[in-house]
Order: sequence, then structure tokens, then C-alpha cells
Amino acid sequence: MKKILIQGFSLIVILTLVAFPLLAGGSSEKGGKPEITVGSKIDTEGALLGSMIVLMLEDGGFKVVDKTGTGTSPIVRSAILAGEIDIYPEYTGSGYYFFPDTTDIELWKDLQKGYDKVAELDLAANNIVWLAPSPANNTWAIAVRNDLAKSASLETLEDLAAYLNKGGRFKIAASEEFVSDEPALPSFEKGYGFKLRKDQMLVFAGGNTTLTEQAAGSGQEGVNAAMAYGTDGQLAAVGLKVLTDTKQIQPVYAPAPNVRGEVLHKSPEIRTILDPVFKSLDLETLQTLNSRIQVEGQSARGVAQSYLKEKGFLK
Repeated sequence: MKKILIQGFSLIVILTLVAFPLLAGGSSEKGGKPEITVGSKIDTEGALLGSMIVLMLEDGGFKVVDKTGTGTSPIVRSAILAGEIDIYPEYTGSGYYFFPDTTDIELWKDLQKGYDKVAELDLAANNIVWLAPSPANNTWAIAVRNDLAKSASLETLEDLAAYLNKGGRFKIAASEEFVSDEPALPSFEKGYGFKLRKDQMLVFAGGNTTLTEQAAGSGQEGVNAAMAYGTDGQLAAVGLKVLTDTKQIQPVYAPAPNVRGEVLHKSPEIRTILDPVFKSLDLETLQTLNSRIQVEGQSARGVAQSYLKEKGFLK
């Protein structure tokens, strides 16, 4: 998914260079237009958005090297910084990780302010250009089973805190990143005044919410809650309810294409091609499209292609 840890970043860059030696060799000129290598994270939405970028650039006459599913958040970020990929979809709230000196968390809770700041900082530091963001927020969330929500009257994270502090039965399925990353679960705990024990967590190594949400939906190992993201498509299908973050603990994570500056300089039409697509992707739209992949089992490329044709972006 979208989150990224920056510890050991230099090592990750080295590992990325080893792991992806055949990624884009820097947009060499072929047939009058540069070759563009597209990457993405390894979650459902990364595949969906990466496929949209691939399809739109192919339609625009570019020779595209499809490297979607590049890796985890640190790997794909390292790949673009190293010039191993040219473009991939990232999230505005990731600026909180990329630029830790920008400590004002309130800045990242506003979509426009967060976008403006990360675009400014990334351009200056790395010559990475942030294209237009989607008006959707794919942020961290906690979802509970519908039966628990009903029986314990849980609507918000404040309700959950009160339930937990009274000793209510609770076990959450989550990724290691969600459990240990300061802006994720630790921030929820601090902001709402609760603390989960180790035996109240089923921890997965990866960040794919398909696993965490299915574990909660099935009641695996007594799990009755799950780490979720705002644009997840299978929540309703597995019987989960997202609890409202009334205190706005989390940053806004709006997806936007990140492109290397030298690539955009050579082909400024990339902005014209992609901006309208991402501006069309509101929260409900992304939930629906993600659902077609997560619940119905359709391919990410097929869902992306159908949407782009439906909206007139592709013929």
C-alpha cells in the first residue's frame, strides 16, 4: 500500500539497484518519444493506478516498460530516486516520512497543503515532480466486524477507546508496518488513549489489507478488527465497518503520479495525459474499482482499462 518507512534507506537503495537491474535505463529515445518505465507498489490500488498510467502513456504514443508491482513502499521510492523507474503513483501523506524535518503533522492533514508541501520539497531535493492528485483519501483506518460494531455501539475511534478501556474483547489483524510505524497504530493509541497488548494483534509481514480484512471477516484466530485503508473495496463484502477518526489523527493520503523531472522536461505532455485521470478518481470511485479487483477477482489492468474507456480517456 501507500505507507513507507525510511529507516535503513541507504541500504534499501543499494538493494533496489541489485533487485531491479533491468528496470528503465533512463528513458532512452525510441521512435521519437522516450521510453517510460512505470512502477507501482505491490498492493491492489498500486496495481490499479499503475495500470492506468501504463495504459494512458501507451495510448499517448510512448513505449512503456511495465514494472508495476515493483515492490514495497521503500523499494519503489528508492527505485525512482535511483532512476530505475520513471514514474509511479505515490501518496501525499508520505511526505511526512520522506521529509521528517517537516514535523507539523497538521500540515499533512490537509490535502492541498500536504500536496503543495511535498511537491515543493521533493522537487527541490530530488527533482521529483508530483502531478495532480486524486481527491480521495487512502489513509490508515481501523475497521471492526459489523457484529461487534452493533453489539458495542462502535461508530468512532473514541467509541473504540472507551470499549477497550472497559476490557472489551478485541483483536486486530494488521501489518507489521501499521503496528510499529509511529503515524499509524501508535498515533491512534496516543491520540485516543488506549493501548493494545501483543495478544490483541495478529500481525502480517506485508501491508496488503486483503489479508487483514479477510482475517477479520472470517474471525481467524479470534480476530474481530482489521487495519484498513480509506479506499479499500472489500470492506462491505467481508462485513467490516470503518470507525471514524473524529480527531483527524491521520494525514491525508491522496494518490498522485510521481515522475522524474528530467523525464517530464523531455515529455511535458505526460502531465496533460495523466492529470485529468487522477482528478476523476474520487473516494467512491476508487472504492468501487478496488472492489472489482479484491472482491470480483478482475485483473487490475482490465479494471483500469474499462474505467478509462467508460470515462472517455481511452477510445
